[in-house]
Amino acid sequence: MKNVAANPVTAFNAVSRQPSISGTAFVHPMACVIGDVIIGAHVMVAPLASVRADEGTPFHIGAGSNVQDGVIMHALESTGDHLEANTYEVHGKRYAIYVGERVSLAHQCQIHGPALVEDDCFIGMQAFVFRSRVGRGSVIEPGARLMGVEVPAGRYVEAGRTVSTQGEADDLRPIDEGYPLKALNAEVVRVNCELARAYREG
Repeated sequence: MKNVAANPVTAFNAVSRQPSISGTAFVHPMACVIGDVIIGAHVMVAPLASVRADEGTPFHIGAGSNVQDGVIMHALESTGDHLEANTYEVHGKRYAIYVGERVSLAHQCQIHGPALVEDDCFIGMQAFVFRSRVGRGSVIEPGARLMGVEVPAGRYVEAGRTVSTQGEADDLRPIDEGYPLKALNAEVVRVNCELARAYREG
């Protein structure tokens, strides 16, 4: 596919690598995936998504996740020992961006590495995640921004809010039974896994 390509060799990224994409995933022809990107089973990458591991690298997108229309994934330079701070370690390997399983990256959100989004998270439309870790099962509502923080598991960030200190992140409200978006991610994941299958087979 012309929209899936190796990264160019540069002074800051001396090795050219092709993306590794599961046979059950679907990358739309109008999306772009470049470089050392691992895309897991049943992942849906929608039109106009840009997944570009040509500066910071590698990227990982776990099984059952979705990268919706207009999503941008890019990262700061990460190769070389002195740039380890621009990565997160997961299962003994370092990543410029790591997205876990059953994660929804909704329309036009930006994930700029270093970034780690754990399993079962929802990152809302036009949200921004930079130099941050999002704990499992969290919801980042549309237009929210995370900069340099670690969001504990099972919390939510209100639409439009900027969280830029760890104290703010630690004080985020937990997702409880009354939270209106509690079940949203599971439904979005279900729909997008089905879309990945239907597009692939169609």
